Amino acid sequence: MKATIRTLPATFCVALFFSLLSGCSRPNALSDPNVSAAPKVEGDKVTFATNAVQLNYVAVEPAQERKAIASGLTGRLAWDDDVTARVFPAVSGRIIEILANPGQRIAQGDILARIKSPDFGQAQADMRKAVADLNVAERALSRTRLLLEHGAAAEKELESAQADYTRALSEKQRASATLSLYGADPDSSGVDGVFALKAPVAGVVVEKSLNPGQEVRADQVGDKPLFVISEPARLWLFLDVTEADAQSLNPNQDILVHVRALPDKVFSGRLQNIGQGLDPATRTIKARCLVDNSQKMLRAEMYVSADVTTPASGVDIPTKALFLKDNEHFVFVENAPGQFQRHHVKLGIESNGRSVVLEGLMPGQRVVTDGCLLLEAMLEGENS
Repeated sequence: MKATIRTLPATFCVALFFSLLSGCSRPNALSDPNVSAAPKVEGDKVTFATNAVQLNYVAVEPAQERKAIASGLTGRLAWDDDVTARVFPAVSGRIIEILANPGQRIAQGDILARIKSPDFGQAQADMRKAVADLNVAERALSRTRLLLEHGAAAEKELESAQADYTRALSEKQRASATLSLYGADPDSSGVDGVFALKAPVAGVVVEKSLNPGQEVRADQVGDKPLFVISEPARLWLFLDVTEADAQSLNPNQDILVHVRALPDKVFSGRLQNIGQGLDPATRTIKARCLVDNSQKMLRAEMYVSADVTTPASGVDIPTKALFLKDNEHFVFVENAPGQFQRHHVKLGIESNGRSVVLEGLMPGQRVVTDGCLLLEAMLEGENS
């Protein structure tokens, strides 16, 4: 309820206040010149002496920048795909060793598991055969050239040797490319058929779906990945936004995320993009947000609620800071320590003990929330 000055004369209010101070103050406090000094009134300003006891009855609070809120939005958390890799087997075979576990931080190229694979063994064998065939073809070509120089070979024999060398070189390049696709070193020797499954990105192993001895297939891309590597410090949030709320949303807006399991925690994020179409089943628009999870308290696939905030005109102050004078609304603003000035304001909506001031205040200005009637009584008493 806004305070209204109507009943008691202003001079009586001031006299009553100072008499109460005199009756309640300790004797040694009255000897302090700062306590006994009367406030200075100039126009619509009231200035108190430093450490004046009257200041104990005045409380101030900064005016807050007003936020327009689209509340009650629901959504689902997910791993951030920009820093997430889902690792599938590149070969078919049997798991013989697992080197990474959930929660473990790994670097790019670290070995996650080893797979005994006939397919990979065949690729290794093809590489060794291609290298051997290329060596034979290269020696045959050199020998044919030497014989031709001494007239002991025909021109067509040199052409045939060159063709054999070209075919062997191409086969070696093909076998090398196959091993490179598997992430293996083409120059390595040996045919053990053991494929090293490596991490394509750095991060934390957040999911593992394999066991020792498990058979895996190279074509199981549609199935669950063997490993999921991500950076849990950042998550994606997919919000379900109604058509009405979508009109007030724009990329880079701040969001506040609430989780039912953590009612005392509020997580911050930022809106990244808004979908262009509606989900035909839910009749909502998908909006994607990036959420800060540096405290590692959130989990992928959690269902959450969110408020999306946007700057709006006006400032937000406690309703008790307002008082009514001649059907106009006023507040007191602290210009400096102990100095207060009356400001005329234009009032907006009021809700839950807070009021929106559309004109007359700037964000950050400190308004009097307790003691505004006392200050107004002093102004009225001086000007009466």
